[in-house]
Amino acid sequence: MNRAYYDDSITNFLNTSAEEIIGLIAIRNQFSLEQTQRDAWMNEISILKEVLPHHEGSIYFEYSIPRMGQRIDVLILIKAVIFILEFKVGEKEYQSYAIDQVWDYALDLKNFHESSHNKLIAPILIATNAKNSDAVVSITPQNDQLLIPIRSNAASLGSIIKSVLDLFNEGETIDYRMWEKGRYCPTPTIIEAAMALYNNHSVTDISRSDASAINLSQTSEAVSEIIRLSKERSEKAICFVTGVPGAGKTLVGLNVATSHIDKDSELYSVFLSGNGPLVAILQEALARDKVIRAKAKQEKITKKDARRSVKSFIQIVHHFRDEYLEDSSSPREHVALFDEAQRAWTLEQTANFMRQKKGKPDFNQSEPEFLISCLDRHPDWAVVVCLVGGGQEINTGEAGISEWIEALERSFPEWRIYISNKLSDSEYNASEILEKIKNRRFVEYSECLHLAVSMRSFRAENVSLLIKQILDLNFFEAKTTLEQINTNYPIVITRDLKKAKQWLKSNARGTERYGIVVSSQAQRLKPYAIDVKSPIDPIHWFLDDKTDTRSSFYLEDVATEFHVQGLELDWACVAWDADFRYTKDGWENWSFSGSKWNHIHKAERKLYLKNAYRVLLTRARQGMVIVIPSGDIDDPTRNPAFYNSTFDYLQKIGFKILD
Repeated sequence: MNRAYYDDSITNFLNTSAEEIIGLIAIRNQFSLEQTQRDAWMNEISILKEVLPHHEGSIYFEYSIPRMGQRIDVLILIKAVIFILEFKVGEKEYQSYAIDQVWDYALDLKNFHESSHNKLIAPILIATNAKNSDAVVSITPQNDQLLIPIRSNAASLGSIIKSVLDLFNEGETIDYRMWEKGRYCPTPTIIEAAMALYNNHSVTDISRSDASAINLSQTSEAVSEIIRLSKERSEKAICFVTGVPGAGKTLVGLNVATSHIDKDSELYSVFLSGNGPLVAILQEALARDKVIRAKAKQEKITKKDARRSVKSFIQIVHHFRDEYLEDSSSPREHVALFDEAQRAWTLEQTANFMRQKKGKPDFNQSEPEFLISCLDRHPDWAVVVCLVGGGQEINTGEAGISEWIEALERSFPEWRIYISNKLSDSEYNASEILEKIKNRRFVEYSECLHLAVSMRSFRAENVSLLIKQILDLNFFEAKTTLEQINTNYPIVITRDLKKAKQWLKSNARGTERYGIVVSSQAQRLKPYAIDVKSPIDPIHWFLDDKTDTRSSFYLEDVATEFHVQGLELDWACVAWDADFRYTKDGWENWSFSGSKWNHIHKAERKLYLKNAYRVLLTRARQGMVIVIPSGDIDDPTRNPAFYNSTFDYLQKIGFKILD
């Protein structure tokens, strides 16, 4: 795949006129070619023609980074080094955002480009008119063949490249042919993935493709085939897609939704989620990105208009439900994709809501049954896609996946059912209802509807397994799993929140996002300035940069399981309170009310709290620090005994204690 607008050998580059090079770039450029962009390229070419004589290698202009939706200005292969050059033509200062930008490019190649994993990468920020370059050539503390971004002006670029080559002159010269053939296998965050898919990248552009992972495109294609057959045969169908935490279920849903985004098409789809923070964040991220891209094309679009177009295909499931509660016509969508379908409401929860909030005292359908009934209004065909997570229920009244199948049995006997062959696994709590429908017509099981490998962290696919073992008190299994992931995925424990914050800052590079997450029941962390009752705006927390005090980067506001479910951080601090305590008899569950802790006895509430910690402990893509406070002997609500046994349990499993 040709990822650059222009690529050639350095020799040919030097022997080709600037005008001809710009012409070749312009042919592949997808945006309107403004004079400012042409002048920038001309400056870059002029500088590099001065710098590159006496060097041999390959050069690439506007090298694509699909995961980020951006392009590297210039990438050069010389000897054993990959140089990433980010030009800021006319700039006199080295802006922090630009340093982060070149960091991000280098990290993306290092982490996700197969041919670059073990190569030395030298990111250089060139502020062409800066007075001083302050060039320091140094490997990162992580010692992972990545240099700390080097600052250069136009005049010093040549000497900096020479210094890097002199210092790192060992290693085999990079074969550009083999390097170009390397697979780009990213694991984007759901926010990055949504933006890439919305801008017409395919799911294969932004997902891993190694043999150990079931190809996301395979599951997407299986769902698309069900949609195609249903339309062709004028049938109604529901399919259940399962996957381990972080496997890409939401990504599958977004891929199908963005594939059928044309409102005038009969295949028009809507992506629905009951996860309010996730929907709000995705809508805002797509709207912001839409405005930025329009500006790059010299087009005008307001944020309001951008939000309106985005909201048409990503919606809160309750808004969809309420619309068709009042409107008895069939939806304009023939395909509805329900993310985290296991969180839909039971009959009791739905009836209570309808009675109290909607003035409908006789409502007699669960949320799954009503949602299916909306699509059933179509006279010809319809498809419901349920994206199902196991062990994810964290709210009172969430029905689990069995209610969807119960609803089909009660009211929709003619609907075809396509089921992941893993839906019978214990974490989905559906084995009993599956037994009930084993003789039903039109039931088909498929392994293509299950995503078996976590894509959340390219460093540690087994983090979700480790957390499951910890929560299930499988001590020896957890110890073994931790040993397996320790080298690639650091997890440390500490009693000191200040040390934990410093650990996050020292490990994150570029715009890698970090933040503090905490159980919504963790009410006795107030002495550490952690107040779960102080509301955050998840849009600012997840999307804003290091300069915004409302962002996760400031480590002042904390997010709970309700804010982060379905989303990810690169580095997470999990603050562990006395609501979930390890004892010799197993986990104890507590809630704080008034001035004391109260023991939780209801099985349902115990499950919710356990799942809350499951969510919190599986949010980090690259590593995490777990803070278990020491407590205070003078405060009966923070007795050290409430915390010590949990810390000791994790220490015995083998977690490293942060010094």
